[in-house]
Amino acid sequence: MTRREALRIGGLGGAGLTLPELFRARDAVAADGTRPTFGRAKTVIMMFLHGGHPQQETFDPKPEGPSAVRGEFGAIGTSLPGVQFSEVLPLTARLAHRLAIVRSMSHENPNHVQACLPAQTGHAHPREFRSRGDFPPSATDFPPVGAVLDAVHPARGDLPTWVRIGPLMRRGNGTTLHGQVPGLLGARHSSFVVDQPLRDPDVRIQAIRPNDDLTSVRLTGRRDLLAQFDRQRGLIDEVAGARNLDSFYQRAFNLLASPKTRNAFALASEKPALRERYGKTEFGQRCLLARRLAEAGVPLVNISYCHTPRGSWDTHSRNFSKMKDSLAPTLDQSLTALIEDLDQRGMLDETLVVVNAEFGRTPKINKNAGRDHWPWVYSLAMAGAGANAGTIYGASDNSAAYPASNPHDPKDFVATLYHLLGVPPETTVTDATGRPHHVIIGQPIWPLVG
Repeated sequence: MTRREALRIGGLGGAGLTLPELFRARDAVAADGTRPTFGRAKTVIMMFLHGGHPQQETFDPKPEGPSAVRGEFGAIGTSLPGVQFSEVLPLTARLAHRLAIVRSMSHENPNHVQACLPAQTGHAHPREFRSRGDFPPSATDFPPVGAVLDAVHPARGDLPTWVRIGPLMRRGNGTTLHGQVPGLLGARHSSFVVDQPLRDPDVRIQAIRPNDDLTSVRLTGRRDLLAQFDRQRGLIDEVAGARNLDSFYQRAFNLLASPKTRNAFALASEKPALRERYGKTEFGQRCLLARRLAEAGVPLVNISYCHTPRGSWDTHSRNFSKMKDSLAPTLDQSLTALIEDLDQRGMLDETLVVVNAEFGRTPKINKNAGRDHWPWVYSLAMAGAGANAGTIYGASDNSAAYPASNPHDPKDFVATLYHLLGVPPETTVTDATGRPHHVIIGQPIWPLVG
């Protein structure tokens, strides 16, 4: 965004405009041909590599680094002169000119459960919480991007604002990773969840299927029941959660009754060749479903790439065999299929694809041929709406251990997402007690979005 554009939009905000008016003002600025990156993304598709991908075996190889660091894989050239990726991402390397890469993400919390909160919300737990280790999410946690969007800029029509595809991410001990639930915003801003196998050629999304005996007559009856519920509100307002029940009920009815929604989730209608292109994996089919949801107008789609029968990104052991045999090929195929598919459909300019995780992996290879948790430097990737294609920003040192230049905290990355989604920096949300909370506490990474 140029200084002139920032002043124009900022001046409108100073005039006391409401959030919808600010969005309209943003659109007016875009219409004059300046095409600012503020609000460029109509949809964000966020791939989360639960466990933490090794920066050395993905976007930041160290072929000249110490032998104890560089590992078993070589580095290959990409479509960007002088830029190398790990050899296990050959398809992604060919699309490097479409990516914006940050090689200097950094924070200090090596705990999976806690580190997921800033990665997905931009807000970390207090430093004193680190000694607590794993603990469950709280109703006072800061909400993730999808929940905030649902509160300040919800999807239009009958579509959900925020869809999570894949299982709720958990530790092996069962603790839910933070940053996946709406926290202080309350249950009414929860994600719509698709958690089922998707590889079957005739797959039907169970989350939007009414019960077999739920006819249109009964659906209409449920609408009448909702109206009756509204008339009785005065009698039951004192019941905890009543308002949330109403909200969930209305959303559920709209989803079940909407042909547009059912079509958006009709994964089985895709041509077999395209489903093959994305890969016959759960992650690949999640990516394809995410494209359908983006096409329908869902603003935020989270895709979890977590534990699979062949392992997870938490590669404390057999890092190299897991990367070579499963993790990297699956990501390589599905990520590139999604980017190319969006581009061919003319959607990439308005759809942002993100590859992120809670942290990276250690420079040193352990005795089990694995890499352990390492938040002090890691990489992430973006492509599409507003991202400066062909950008490699920041750098790690020769061991991929610490930032050598331009370190950025997750709060800056999340601020970048909000910028591209058109959420003004002064935006606040309100908790159940009426207390306001600033959504954005970092600064956008401007070299990524300009």
